[in-house]
Amino acid sequence: MSAATLSALDTHMVADARAAHPGAFGSPARRAIGWAIAAAVLAYVAGSLWYFEIWKLAYASDRAIRLIAALFVWKDMATWQFANIYIGIAQTLAMAFLGTLLGSIAALGIGFLAARNTMPVTVFRQIVRRFLDILRGVDQLVWGLVFVRAVGLGPLAGVLAIFVSDMGTLSKLYSEAIENIDRKQVEGIRATGASPLKVVRYGYLPQVLPVFISQSLYFFESSTRSATVLGIVGAGGIGMIIIERFRANLFDQVAFVVLNVLVCIFVIDWLSRKIRERFIGETAH
Repeated sequence: MSAATLSALDTHMVADARAAHPGAFGSPARRAIGWAIAAAVLAYVAGSLWYFEIWKLAYASDRAIRLIAALFVWKDMATWQFANIYIGIAQTLAMAFLGTLLGSIAALGIGFLAARNTMPVTVFRQIVRRFLDILRGVDQLVWGLVFVRAVGLGPLAGVLAIFVSDMGTLSKLYSEAIENIDRKQVEGIRATGASPLKVVRYGYLPQVLPVFISQSLYFFESSTRSATVLGIVGAGGIGMIIIERFRANLFDQVAFVVLNVLVCIFVIDWLSRKIRERFIGETAH
């Protein structure tokens, strides 16, 4: 719109435009509310920094520098008990794999019970979903503490914690994938007179199985990191070795263990990508 056209507008036309499109012109009250919200957010952030005494970072800088230096200065490597370290890593990988595998198998059945298009009984479906909310609502570390008290120290507690946590989350994701399928394929299979199991086998699974595989592989990678943390609370694996080395101030060995865990995660990520390319049809870029 040119300046001449703008100058031709009178106050009545502007008033009519404001009445027709009030959101386009804004209002002093709306701008005041926006500024008030921004000021409240800034005040909350400033108050949080003051409450948590963020300035203590400046006083802890010397200790942080010494800790970082200790991580990268490796001494007396001949006494590091490498066998125990790699046994702990193997236990952690086994915990993550077994827990994710069991969680995926359980979620495969529970996901169909929680999906709207495969479980028409609303009351039962809601009970299943609320049960999954409970499993997801409790952190995996808390499940680890629960199972450590239930079955004692060791990798079994870690496997059970990963199993319960992954089952709750994967069931939720699986049910959402089932609800978003193309129903024409299912209706075509059902029109042939197939049994309900065959409808699931040939109508649902071919559509959702690639999604299931991709999500389970991601959870296996994530569970490897979680298994390391679970070991710190007594669930076995490399986490117990890390906490023992920390308590003994053997920070160089802690750095070595963490680097090995990172290498394992990189390898798992690479293998997961290859498996996805094989079963899902992704192509490498």
